[in-house]
Amino acid sequence: MKRIVVLGGGFAGLETAIHLRKRNYDVTLVSDRDYFYIYPISIWVPTRATAFENVCMPMHRLQKVHGFELVVDRVEAVDIPNQQVVLTGGTLDYDILVVAVGADKVQHAGNEHFVSICGKPEESLRLREKLDALLARGHGKIAVGFGGNPLDRTGVRGGPAFEVLFNFHNLLRKKKLRDNFELTFFAPMARPGERLGEKALGMMDTMLARMNIQKRVGAKIKAFQPDGVLFEDESRLDADLVMFIPSGAGKRLLQGSGLPLTEAGFVKIDETCQVEGIDNVYAVGDIANIEGPDWRAKQGHLAEVMARNVAFNIDAKERGSERRRTYAHHLSILCVMDTGNGAAFVYRDNCRGVIIPLPIVGHWLKKAWGAYFKLSKLKKIPRIPGM
Repeated sequence: MKRIVVLGGGFAGLETAIHLRKRNYDVTLVSDRDYFYIYPISIWVPTRATAFENVCMPMHRLQKVHGFELVVDRVEAVDIPNQQVVLTGGTLDYDILVVAVGADKVQHAGNEHFVSICGKPEESLRLREKLDALLARGHGKIAVGFGGNPLDRTGVRGGPAFEVLFNFHNLLRKKKLRDNFELTFFAPMARPGERLGEKALGMMDTMLARMNIQKRVGAKIKAFQPDGVLFEDESRLDADLVMFIPSGAGKRLLQGSGLPLTEAGFVKIDETCQVEGIDNVYAVGDIANIEGPDWRAKQGHLAEVMARNVAFNIDAKERGSERRRTYAHHLSILCVMDTGNGAAFVYRDNCRGVIIPLPIVGHWLKKAWGAYFKLSKLKKIPRIPGM
């Protein structure tokens, strides 16, 4: 049987390995962490609404449940001409390769002066420590924002930034410290969140105003500094704590790999997730270049759809079938944006963009999703179709 190697232990990589195993293929999953990190619920780590350990699932436990081979190591390079993957501890040969290594981040001057909720998992603990210090002091200025990539708009992570901001507001209010803190949302684009549609954009502005959260948008970021953010128009945003989510960028380790890359560094694929011009290599998740409407975005649910499609398409090809599945009709923006004491349901497709407030119950729905995700991945409960 052909050897299938999946690179990446995130949403896309894990789902690919699981569904290839369901089709009885031998699969080797390479991950640089020995745990799976559930980013959508990591927003609660900084406010101590959940523990870091509750956001992690041991990879070896997932391996045992699903039966794939696990290699915990760092990918150093991909060699397409020789069908090899270079790891820190050696090399792997493959017959079929699925690239799901995620994305790098757009680099900014002064990166060391902000903390990101969508970066390395340990950063959520750094953010928690910084927030704890400010809470102990009893007053301060907090700035929360996200950035873009002029070469590719699909890697913007706006939702988690808003969730962190709203959870900060809720925590300060519960501690009766809200009046002692200045909260500011910032972004370089003039209309952050416009991909959700006009109605949703207006409702987001209403939420910020109701929570007395200031807004600084439309000025490009020049540099992050120890005490705030400097913009290209030479204006400043003073802050004791900056939480910022840079946009996704191409993976540096794929340069010179032989993979076709876009100007932004993402892997070129067709709608079946097969890499352009290479019939035994696929790319899924954040590293893949996706085509579609201007509002399209890379999210976990799309990554899992792409992963399931790749498993189906590999199997179909091996069986000599012409059937293929594509990601095109699954393009949508979908999330439950948590506020700490409620949530908002956000959805966008080609027909509409909506944001529906879900007071109280929305927060518990997202909590329930986190529990469901872990239990279903461990096969303790059945997976609900479409979730």
